[in-house]
Amino acid sequence: MASPTTHQQPQLSLNPTAVIVCGCLIALIAFGVRSTMGLFNAPITEANGWGRETFGLAMALQNLVWGIAQPFAGAFADKFGSYRVIIAGAVVYATGTALLVTADSGALMYLAGGLLMGLGIAMTSFSIIMAAFGRLVPPEKRSWAFGIATAASSMGQFVFAPLGQAFIASFGWQTALYLLAGSILLMWLLVMPLRAAKGGVARDETELDMSIGQALTRAVQHPSFVLLTLGFFVCGFQVAFITVHFPPLLIEQGIAPQLAAWSIAIVGIFNVVGSYTSGIVGSKYSRRWSLTLLYLTRSVVMTAFFVLPITPLTVVLFAASMGLLWLSTVPLTMGLVTVMCGTRYMAMLYGIVFFSHQVGSFLGVWLGGRLYDQYGTYEVVWWLGVALGLFAAIMHWPIREARAPAFTVPEPAKA
Repeated sequence: MASPTTHQQPQLSLNPTAVIVCGCLIALIAFGVRSTMGLFNAPITEANGWGRETFGLAMALQNLVWGIAQPFAGAFADKFGSYRVIIAGAVVYATGTALLVTADSGALMYLAGGLLMGLGIAMTSFSIIMAAFGRLVPPEKRSWAFGIATAASSMGQFVFAPLGQAFIASFGWQTALYLLAGSILLMWLLVMPLRAAKGGVARDETELDMSIGQALTRAVQHPSFVLLTLGFFVCGFQVAFITVHFPPLLIEQGIAPQLAAWSIAIVGIFNVVGSYTSGIVGSKYSRRWSLTLLYLTRSVVMTAFFVLPITPLTVVLFAASMGLLWLSTVPLTMGLVTVMCGTRYMAMLYGIVFFSHQVGSFLGVWLGGRLYDQYGTYEVVWWLGVALGLFAAIMHWPIREARAPAFTVPEPAKA
């Protein structure tokens, strides 16, 4: 029978600042490298004589594998520590990135860019970092810590998008991929401080003592957890579609390739502001209302961009606006998971929510390529993304922002 148990703050052998800095750098690299994949869409497709669907399906599989693997990576991080998962993930991630150079068939492309990169990203992503951070800080600062980790991931997009373009321009796309693979292995130098975050949860936290199976069963039976999971599907659809297909969309509209690459970088730098601000907002205001407003605003911004003439100015304005809204969902969503279910299995339970996100990512990337090949335009998927933003706002509206009854310590019986 589940019983309450009190967990104390783990004793750190290193300054928590070192853990946070190194964790943020790992998140920066992990998210930064994957954000460059849209830059390789055209060169890889042209080199192999493929349609857009082949590359798009590989990136879609990457997102789907990432989502499937995330709960398992989170469960291992909860049990054995984030640093062990990251060490193994860096090897898999770098291997998949390097193998893209020799992927001259659809099957090899799906193996390298889909399976291996997807597994590697799941094992090194910001959710694994946030799990480590969540065990280091008290409840009132968790949303801020989640915002820091997400902002670092966003900075990776700002750093690596122009860096990847510079690598391609200077050395060719093949060498550029090898250089990106090498940068992933830098995680080995950064991961050791995270050993300090192994075990335990944040101080003064009283939670039910339950098995991982009990936690999973109770979470998926909670209506608000289900609504949160459904809403996060939309986030994945929108951001993955834009990451992979926005640069070629812009180039077809006469926008210079350099600005097309920088548009993703602009999203990244404004995402730093948006993610950090989201963490602060989540610690002071309602997370569910913040998410409702965020998804509504995304739909408005996407609609405005497509109905206005596409010019360098509107590209920059759209990228900046979407950047503020980009991963701002993550601290708020992770915060709701911890509010509903506590911190003990937060990496695994967030992984379940994130799986829905990655199903959306799969469909956004794959349908982007599939429907482009069919209709010669991205317009159908773009308007689908607008409609889904409205759906997500509706899903977050009725969420209860409180500890789920099945995760609540029962009050002692009165005499």
